Amino acid sequence: MKSVDTVARTAVGLAAIGRPAYINLGRTAALPADRDVTALREHTFAVLDAAYAAGVRRVDVARSYGRAEEFLADWLADRRPTDVVVSSKWGYAYVGDWRLDAEVHEVKEHSLARFRTQWEQTRALLGDAVSLYQVHSLTPDSPLFDDPALLGALAELAESGVRVGFSTSGPRQAETVRRALGLRVRDRPVFTAVQSTWNLLEPSVGPALREAHEAGVLVQVKETLANGRLAVEPPDALTEVARRHGVGSDAVALAAVYAQPWADVVLVGPASVDQLRSNIAGAVLELDADELAALDAVAWSPERYWEQRSALEWR
Repeated sequence: MKSVDTVARTAVGLAAIGRPAYINLGRTAALPADRDVTALREHTFAVLDAAYAAGVRRVDVARSYGRAEEFLADWLADRRPTDVVVSSKWGYAYVGDWRLDAEVHEVKEHSLARFRTQWEQTRALLGDAVSLYQVHSLTPDSPLFDDPALLGALAELAESGVRVGFSTSGPRQAETVRRALGLRVRDRPVFTAVQSTWNLLEPSVGPALREAHEAGVLVQVKETLANGRLAVEPPDALTEVARRHGVGSDAVALAAVYAQPWADVVLVGPASVDQLRSNIAGAVLELDADELAALDAVAWSPERYWEQRSALEWR
């Protein structure tokens, strides 16, 4: 078994509980029957309390996660921890109006105006608690790459003491990582942190993340359970390894992420306290070389993975 200090590499993300609708599988039964603001605020407090008690000291939110920043700000004000590291993201705006049946739940825009507006909104809620601010879901076709004014504003934020990073999505994540980390303003890198999707079904960005880690960039891994698919619809090889260890398939899938030496921070996105506790088991689970090799074989092509992800329903 690994040291429980591995839990220190864990961040709890609030994407699944900061808003009433999301795409994660296995989420519906884990949430309160009434998903109004009060119920989800209390639910978020319970998950954060359990995460803190388990040793987790990192929390990841975003402007588009409904009221996640607000819920986190309320929790920080009420509990007053002094050792919690907060990261947030800008670029998507939540437009779902707290409805399950909204036609559109979030809208993406990588512009200087969106950055300035959302940074002020984040600061108004979380103040100096935010130590990392990230571009949300950067892809190779983002206008950010050709926007000197926006890059200059991000560089100014970094110079003020807030770490600046980006998250990635889509089948060309590796290209995005390498290109974004090459951006410089005043001969200094714009970005010193990256948050990418890496899981047993979609490991294609791994080599680029290893390069980033070796260059001193903070590497955070998101969607570690493939939006719940690895917990709800696990491949046979994953089920077999989980059976052997007497844990859930989610714990094994997460153990495979913790096993990557370049993964500085491993994000989990539980929809309940029970899911959190099951996830955390992966932080202290040791997989041998044969098990890791068997799990490597379940990977999909990036194109298949992202096509199926885009088809997931908000519910």
